[in-house]
Amino acid sequence: MVAEPVSSGDIDLEGRVALVTGASRGIGLAIAQGVVASGGRVLITSRSEQNLARALVTFHDVDRVHTLVAHVGSREDATRSVESALERFGRLDVLVNNAGTNPYFGPLVDIDDARMQKTYEVNQASIVTHTSAAWHQWMAEHGGVVVNIASIGGLAPEPGIGWYNATKAAVAHLTKQFAWELAPRVRVNAIAPGLVRTELARGIWEANETSLRDHIPLHRLGEASDIAAMALFLMSDGASWITGQTFVVDGGTTTQPSGGVG
Repeated sequence: MVAEPVSSGDIDLEGRVALVTGASRGIGLAIAQGVVASGGRVLITSRSEQNLARALVTFHDVDRVHTLVAHVGSREDATRSVESALERFGRLDVLVNNAGTNPYFGPLVDIDDARMQKTYEVNQASIVTHTSAAWHQWMAEHGGVVVNIASIGGLAPEPGIGWYNATKAAVAHLTKQFAWELAPRVRVNAIAPGLVRTELARGIWEANETSLRDHIPLHRLGEASDIAAMALFLMSDGASWITGQTFVVDGGTTTQPSGGVG
């Protein structure tokens, strides 16, 4: 079944190429669909060939989409992902560092090394390896845009997902660091979603959707398309004087004194 992509509005990405990590579902897939709907082409990566195959059939124009099985936590695969985009499409204008994971829920003092390392590799180190690969292989000479996916969880302490939130706080800082280092050739911004109805967050929202919704000022959970809309703007010419910023998209959750979930 082909999904309706986020409305591209006046955003024109004709001729541009994006690489979106972790894009076989959820926010990453919605962003990739929005790129294609706005006239661009996209390479999507995932560790699962089956998930990529399922994602591919959701696009209206599969000729504008290329898939690659890659482990986002591997520096070698980061390099290979950029190489694949360049080989297939001849350029790379946008990098979306979307992939994320949260294999541990519980007190920060009890996290084991394996899950701590996995979360770090996927959520934090991959920002560095993929941005580095994109810079050295294309963007240093031709320019470009990087969009990182952080989380409102990185803005305040929260029970149960402290290490995940710490890695997302690092994403916001890496965004500023890269924006400063790579200017003026490359713009780097981040999005901090609130609680979005994705598979990654299912354990948080599925059993508590009504009560969670009641504590969000706009009275609904986020959808992947809400985050995609901001990502498309940040990669467009309309955001040409914006860099180093983290934009909260959370239905107003963080306007409340108690913070919130995300």
